[in-house]
Amino acid sequence: MLQLRPSCECCDTDLPPDSTQARICSFECTFCAACAEGVLAGKCPNCGGELLTRPRRPAAKLSKFPASTERVVKQHGC
Repeated sequence: MLQLRPSCECCDTDLPPDSTQARICSFECTFCAACAEGVLAGKCPNCGGELLTRPRRPAAKLSKFPASTERVVKQHGC
């Protein structure tokens, strides 16, 4: 199950579970659309994988399967 991390690893922008602006790689590294499409040019800086739109979990399922609250942020940005 996806973790649905709460923020961009580059700029720490909030990315709630229903965000259409979240991008992830196959390892679930998480970035906002601006960073993913801008400075990262669609490529994960951690693994080199492609960054794609993160699926959204139905609101009715969030109570039983909540999104992660752990923020992962690169110390020096991207």
